[in-house]
Amino acid sequence: MIKPAIRKALLCSILLGFSVFNFSAAIPDEGMFPLSELNRAGLKKAGLKISEKDIYNPGHIGLVDALVRVGGCSGSFVSSSGLLITNHHCAFSAVQLASSPEFNYLKNGFVANSTEQEIEAQGLTIRITESYKDVSEEILKAVTSITDPIERINIINQKRVEIARQAELDNPNIKAEVSEMFIGKSYVLFRYKTIEDVRLVYVPRQDIGEFGGETDNWVWPRHTGDFSFLRAYVAPDGSSAKYAKENVPYTPKKHLTVNPKGVEENDFVFILGYPGRTFRHRPAQYMDYQQRFLLPYTSDLYDFQNQQMSIASKDNVATELALATRIKRNANVMKNYRGKLKGLHNLSLVEAKENEDRALTQFINSKSHLKEKYGTLMNDIDEHYKQVFEVANKELWFNNFYSSVSLMRVAHTINSFKDALLKQNGEKIQQEFFAMNVEQVKRQLDEIYASYNLQVDINIGQRMYEDALNFTGANKLNYFNNKIVATPQNAENFVATAYEKSKLSNQNTLYTQVLKDFQSLKSYNDEILIAQKEIDEEMQLFNKEQKRREGVLNRLMGDYVAVKELYQDKNFVPDANSTLRLTFGNIKGYNPVDATYMKPFTTVKGILEKGNSDNEEFSYPESIKNAWLAKNFGAYAKKDLNDVPVNILYNMDTTGGNSGSPIMNAHGELIGVNFDRSYDATINDFAWNEDYSRSIGVDIRYVLWIADKIDDAQFILKEMGIKK
Repeated sequence: MIKPAIRKALLCSILLGFSVFNFSAAIPDEGMFPLSELNRAGLKKAGLKISEKDIYNPGHIGLVDALVRVGGCSGSFVSSSGLLITNHHCAFSAVQLASSPEFNYLKNGFVANSTEQEIEAQGLTIRITESYKDVSEEILKAVTSITDPIERINIINQKRVEIARQAELDNPNIKAEVSEMFIGKSYVLFRYKTIEDVRLVYVPRQDIGEFGGETDNWVWPRHTGDFSFLRAYVAPDGSSAKYAKENVPYTPKKHLTVNPKGVEENDFVFILGYPGRTFRHRPAQYMDYQQRFLLPYTSDLYDFQNQQMSIASKDNVATELALATRIKRNANVMKNYRGKLKGLHNLSLVEAKENEDRALTQFINSKSHLKEKYGTLMNDIDEHYKQVFEVANKELWFNNFYSSVSLMRVAHTINSFKDALLKQNGEKIQQEFFAMNVEQVKRQLDEIYASYNLQVDINIGQRMYEDALNFTGANKLNYFNNKIVATPQNAENFVATAYEKSKLSNQNTLYTQVLKDFQSLKSYNDEILIAQKEIDEEMQLFNKEQKRREGVLNRLMGDYVAVKELYQDKNFVPDANSTLRLTFGNIKGYNPVDATYMKPFTTVKGILEKGNSDNEEFSYPESIKNAWLAKNFGAYAKKDLNDVPVNILYNMDTTGGNSGSPIMNAHGELIGVNFDRSYDATINDFAWNEDYSRSIGVDIRYVLWIADKIDDAQFILKEMGIKK
């Protein structure tokens, strides 16, 4: 949900990330280890040939210093001049923004043969972990005597902000964030170096970087060249700076060594990265909520949205480019959620969690001191989720409303700006306020309009209205009692007519007429602005109740994890939350179904085989076929395959955010880049298992082969120290 906050002297969008320590575990279902726990992970026994201190050693340089978070993905430095490698899909939005019908880098790829040719990767920033500190005691002490749920969550969030702000005051060169590792139980202050100037260096063409498209997404065997090269830039004095011609390449503390020989089946491998979110330490009711409400509703909604955007993009390259990133993100989430649904059903995970929670209840009741402290815990959790289920449809509708309907997001921004303007005392001050903030408002609006299409917005708006009209009981929205939108036909007509009449529907009209001056803004109103305000007022009341429930859940989940640790007699590795983690395993195939074994390597031959189909997503450059037929593999072939390995499969524990993570061998050398999971492994976010959890990466030998033999990006090979 997007909530632009407008202040008196400055307008800005604030994004709050809800993203540690004495955790220990070396068991298969807990494989995302915080830096503090590497000595307990069993890395040497598993096959690591270097010291654990070579990976991370506080106060000294280690492999972690080569790691970055780039956008919502991971990446790693591969040269001393700020060159980094990540996924093609992680750079996708920046490539889209740099593209035009005349220079379609998204379709044709991009190769900068010198730093002068590198172009801005709009929207991408880099974050490097500098240090961390456990601040759980400081935060939880502040709420020891607090019983009101809303007050509790507000104080916790306030303390997190205060601690982060103080860290930034102590060191203005860093960005700080307090991450919640276990809900209501543990919190860690992370200090980050942020790099704001990121540039595109080398991006393969779309039929390499996205080979297989959505057909192959979350699927093995895979043949996707999902890699891109970027470069980090800083000001001449080494400080972080926005994109500027005078900026210079960043010199990282550490960069990874590339091993062009790759790996073999069963080899030990490990990944460092920034995995997004997992939810393994949650009760049965949480899984039930996912299965019954969130996953089916969201995947169906995104499916509908993509259908509308695909229709609008047909035979229109400019529209196709404008909507490309949104379509790709929707499709990725949609398939992921449907994979999770399959996994939840196949594993009977809700039932398994119910059995686990019953055993936990018996454990609490079996010990008097636990019964005294936690006797009502499981009932309290059940009561909480009964309330959640009662309004689940309304919650999901509200959560998707602004992200689905672009004009309502525009209306929210305009109404917020207008409200803030009207609060200023006197026309002269209003005029100054308008002049001070209008350009920043336009920058916010520019981001919305970048992926906006009027007909798409009308169709999705009508779908959202139709969904809400079908709600009953506690899910019913008061707004839809209005006779103007009280029936499906009225609602459909209202959306179509109001959108077309609104000056918000055209960016140029909005800027030249409504945002012309402060008087124009004050005097303008229309049905879209009125509707947004009415819906938002109802949303704010709902959000207040949701905050109360969040406060309740914060306390309950802290107790829930504490009891589970006592019951299982171990400390858990915390769920992923976009902080730096390590996972390890082996290059390994698996048996997804009876009598079927999936090998852990695919080859260029497989690209040609898939290309024989009529599916356009399996088209590939003719140069790949020519090089393969000529056996022009260079030094990148895997001898036993007599071919270049394309993708690799392994049993490491990954999730969203691990995209772009470096895959390293036992010596800490780069041998691939992680980008996906198998379809059965989408359930990883809720449960991990050796039998079905497999992740997918692009083999470094394929990256080098494409750079060398297909795109002639020789400078990349030279900069990474790859000898011809």
